Amino acid sequence: MITFIIALLVLVGGYFLYGSYVERVFGPDKTRKTPALTMADGVDFIPLPTWKIFMIQFLNIAGLGPIFGAIMGAKFGTASYLWIVLGTLFAGAVHDYLSGMLSIRHNGESLPEIIGRYLGLPTKQLMRGFTVVLMILVGAVFVAGPAGLLAKLTPDYMDATFWIIVVFLYYMLATLLPVDKIIGKIYPLFAIALLFMAVGILVMLLWNHPVLPEITDGLQNTHPAGLPIFPIMFVSIACGAISGFHATQSPLMARCMKNEKYGCPVFYGAMVTEGIVALIWAAAATYFFHQNGMEESNASIIVDSITKEWLGTVGGLLAILGVIAAPITSGDTALRSARLIVADFMHLEQKSIARRLLICIPIFAVTIGILLYSQRDAAGFDRIWRYFAWCNQTLSVFTLWAVTVFLARTKKNYYITLFPALFMTAVCSTYICIAPEGLALSGAVSYLTGGLCTLVAAVGFASWYRKQKQHGL
Repeated sequence: MITFIIALLVLVGGYFLYGSYVERVFGPDKTRKTPALTMADGVDFIPLPTWKIFMIQFLNIAGLGPIFGAIMGAKFGTASYLWIVLGTLFAGAVHDYLSGMLSIRHNGESLPEIIGRYLGLPTKQLMRGFTVVLMILVGAVFVAGPAGLLAKLTPDYMDATFWIIVVFLYYMLATLLPVDKIIGKIYPLFAIALLFMAVGILVMLLWNHPVLPEITDGLQNTHPAGLPIFPIMFVSIACGAISGFHATQSPLMARCMKNEKYGCPVFYGAMVTEGIVALIWAAAATYFFHQNGMEESNASIIVDSITKEWLGTVGGLLAILGVIAAPITSGDTALRSARLIVADFMHLEQKSIARRLLICIPIFAVTIGILLYSQRDAAGFDRIWRYFAWCNQTLSVFTLWAVTVFLARTKKNYYITLFPALFMTAVCSTYICIAPEGLALSGAVSYLTGGLCTLVAAVGFASWYRKQKQHGL
């Protein structure tokens, strides 16, 4: 428990220390009017209270990620604690904060436009298609999953098809209506429930004081399948450390923030909060595995067991709420992000419902198509979905390189994102080589390839930076 408690304190302290440093590096302008004020349209650009923005941002980026990812990542042992803490403070929170602040500075731009602004037009075009497909895929998955769970909890006539229709109708409303009508009202409630569940587990961890592995015991890999810690763990635990999906969500709240000074608590703070939730669930999962073995691979069953054992009936209800509501609230904002990304590159204003429908109808049609495919060929869809984790982290790589270029151009300390960018480049390039769903190459070849990709990225950045200095950067 000592390692867990220290890790928890480091996360909290890191927000105040490193978060404040990153904020000073960026330099928020507290007198500058934000897009929420200068571009208010009553749909996407709407000033909201900061506490509400924080809650929405937290739920947008969290979903089930810091629970399910942390549970599966805990199988790797104490190394998971280190990744959650260090990844959150030095990679994920920095990634989320700077991408969000750049969106504010550039009139609420969506992620592909920000990346293209700093990495060039070809990259922008690639990211436009890449992120839209990713958002639609997330939306489709987070319809089918919760619908299946709801079907098991309701009468027979309310089957999975019925709930798919219900959830999708909700998606349509959340994607089309102004952000303060549905998202602004129910997200804070769901976020409070998710946090309450995590706090309840934390209290029981401290109360029961179970024996947990300590960092002094070593960082040996305890995964039952023998999967390597690097790079597999760094992709398994994404939302609890760093996730490219977060940067697609930050512009949603960047369009609602009333002052740049709130960027640190909203963007950096929401990521640290997510890291704390992930750390709590990693510790709880470690306790579960020590009691029951590591054969269980269904995170839903683990969540249900832990919450019912430690929190009773109320815990079981919260678990159901979390496992069902959390993915739904990630799915609807994923489709909303897809709408805004398309609107940005097509330069279509979104104040009128007709323009929103013009974009949303094709998005809904593609999402429905993917849903039908997932119901017809579950195995094939699962295979496609396994690539999502890698695509998600690859998106974070592009975001980190974009904000690194921004910091370098503005003569700020670009090392705070350069090192995470290099590290995640190594993770993603090695993962696609070694993972079973990737190229399934040998460890030696995979690590060599990952190392070469990282070296090429480092040399490329150094060459670009030298040329910029020669031209008076």
